[in-house]
Amino acid sequence: MKHLVYLLVVVFLGVSTMAGQSTETATSQRIADIQSALKQQGFDGWLFYDFRGSDPLAPRILKTERLGGSRRWFYFIPREGEPVKVVHAIEADQLDVLPGKKLVYREWQLLQNQVEKAVFGDGKPKGKFRIAMQYSPSNDIPYISRVDAGTIEMVRKTGVTIDSSADLVQQFEAVWTPEQLQMHTEAATKMQKVILEAFAEIKRRINADIPTTENDVQQFMMKRYEEEGMNPSPMIVAVNANAASPHYFPRAGKGAPIKKGDLVLIDTVTKVKKPKAPAADLTWMGYVGETVPEEYTKIWNIVFEAQQSALAAVRDAFKNGRPITGAQVDDVSRGIIRKAGYADEFLHRTGHSIGEEGHGNGANIDNLETRDSRRIIAGTAFSIEPGIYFAGRFGVRSEIDVYVTGTDAIITAPHQTEIIAILK
Repeated sequence: MKHLVYLLVVVFLGVSTMAGQSTETATSQRIADIQSALKQQGFDGWLFYDFRGSDPLAPRILKTERLGGSRRWFYFIPREGEPVKVVHAIEADQLDVLPGKKLVYREWQLLQNQVEKAVFGDGKPKGKFRIAMQYSPSNDIPYISRVDAGTIEMVRKTGVTIDSSADLVQQFEAVWTPEQLQMHTEAATKMQKVILEAFAEIKRRINADIPTTENDVQQFMMKRYEEEGMNPSPMIVAVNANAASPHYFPRAGKGAPIKKGDLVLIDTVTKVKKPKAPAADLTWMGYVGETVPEEYTKIWNIVFEAQQSALAAVRDAFKNGRPITGAQVDDVSRGIIRKAGYADEFLHRTGHSIGEEGHGNGANIDNLETRDSRRIIAGTAFSIEPGIYFAGRFGVRSEIDVYVTGTDAIITAPHQTEIIAILK
């Protein structure tokens, strides 16, 4: 028995050591990749900063565990050479999971001096020195604005020029691996199938004269997601006037009834139950009848044209090697709806980056809520989901997920081209 216990301890320690070495190797490789990107983008370094978990991006980008703590810390990666940590005396081991030299501060008066030393080192010239931080001028991209204004002011006093890390973050946080694309495609394909099953379930219940609410459809879909190996996340099921509120969710037990002659919008986000799986996010629409009324078809056609025009703009840019930003794609979609006379009824951005949490940290298709000037880059994904909403009456939205390769943009699941006549 003693020998068995000893063997188990040895195996456990061996596995733990291997896991630690694997994490350390991944982090070291990530540092090397970051330094290569810094050279390509013309930065002299990347300065990470956190106070009580204020930057959730840092541990993901650095491929390590959560790097919180109760005191401020900085981590500087130069374009060449060894990284440098700045940590407080009572949490001196705070960044020991990361490679690099350590500088310790206790007094607030010493903090700026240690940051300056981390960035410039000993004997480095203090000429033009450009570093990246999680900062967005004018807060144009809130997803990146993780460093408070006071800290930016303090770092600037060291003599550096601070530019946004937005494109760096996108490169190291929003680009999918081939395995992630495969998991997303699996989720999106299953999701589309479950949405069609939900419309069929509405038809079954209506024909059988079974009272049906938004909640009933929601519960049906969540059950099917569980059966398909996906997270049973609640989704938007919105009827008629409820569909005119883009973020409407039926309250438990208080969803509106679904009857013949109703317009139904389903907007759902989920992913497969696998590590690192990205989300899928689709919106489909159906009409509880045999023929979709012209009023709905007219608005659908405008929304669909806006969606497809945005997709075509991305495809054309990548096929011709031309950069395109999220804001520019939003302008294309919004232009179609504006031309049709419904600019004021398009209430939100055209789309968002897709990551493990649904809304990712890559370029958003947005020049309305924010001004997303980031270039769309290969290996990232985003939604295209324009909509037109008439308060108190109805809303129409169509959503696809798009993945960008080096030369094209592809829709990742079968997509809707017209409102489905549910009772047909």
